[in-house]
Amino acid sequence: MPKIHLTRCQHLSPFADILDNLGAPTASLLEKYLLPASLEEKADHYVPILPAIEFAEFASRSQGIEDFGFHAAKSLNFGHLSEKTRYLISHSPTLLVALHQACRLASLEDSNLSNWVERHGDHVRYCSKLSGTAGLQHLEHSQWLQNVFPIYIVRQFAGPDWAPATIAFEARYTPGPACRSFWPTSQFLSGQEASWIDVPVSLLGLPNRLDQAPSHPKSDLVEHSNFDFIHALKLMLPSYIDERPPALAEVAEMAGVSARSLQRKLSRAGMTYSRLLDTVRFENARRLLRDTDSKIIEIAFASGYADPAHFARAFRRVAGLTPGQFREQCRPR
Repeated sequence: MPKIHLTRCQHLSPFADILDNLGAPTASLLEKYLLPASLEEKADHYVPILPAIEFAEFASRSQGIEDFGFHAAKSLNFGHLSEKTRYLISHSPTLLVALHQACRLASLEDSNLSNWVERHGDHVRYCSKLSGTAGLQHLEHSQWLQNVFPIYIVRQFAGPDWAPATIAFEARYTPGPACRSFWPTSQFLSGQEASWIDVPVSLLGLPNRLDQAPSHPKSDLVEHSNFDFIHALKLMLPSYIDERPPALAEVAEMAGVSARSLQRKLSRAGMTYSRLLDTVRFENARRLLRDTDSKIIEIAFASGYADPAHFARAFRRVAGLTPGQFREQCRPR
């Protein structure tokens, strides 16, 4: 069965924000591509990446937005990387170590993303490539983000004004004048084997410039490039449960399979789709109770429960504790 490739909602939000600022029908555009209409406070949740790229291209054409990926990337910075990636890069003693950490944790940003470093004379190339996208058009929307994040990583060591001599795209894409004027010292290449930026070898030994590194992440996130189909669903569904969870047929469409094939896959895992949704709601609520100070009523609605009483009954049935008792138990003593 094909994999559902995922990307963090953090990467979709800037596209939606640009559309909102233009007065475009953002919610209906997202819904057209089976994406959640509400992205607030979902930075670390996941959505399917292929519909997200199709959404970006359709919105770009329908709203007349040139270089949509470039404009979205401008609103991102180092702080928008996943919590674990920021933590490990901020604790890296040199830029070379930081780039290797970013390569190792690439799948926390996009589950089908591979990053690697290649030596080319007096430069290295920080390369990126999305698997499962062969032949897909308009990947430049995603590749802008793939190239901008390593630029922000280098700036943690080389300073806030550093820019690469070359920004290369796997897509056949020519940036417009506004984009070129924003990166006046960088040349652009297209149609490459992978997307990449170049970094002088002389910078690789630079020490970290951060005076105060972030604390250890609250949750122990793990790389998930090899997660199976059920794990992918569990990562994706929290983005939807506070709204209208996608129907089984819609999830099948995201995966590129028939509804019957999806049902068989779930059955072989000893699960039904409704039971999977119940599991996702419970796990999302448990995480919010443990890791946030949100009110219990807010957690109930964010996890897709109809009302706090329904939430309390469902949570106690699984955990053997009320939500309040569970939260009290999680607090350090």
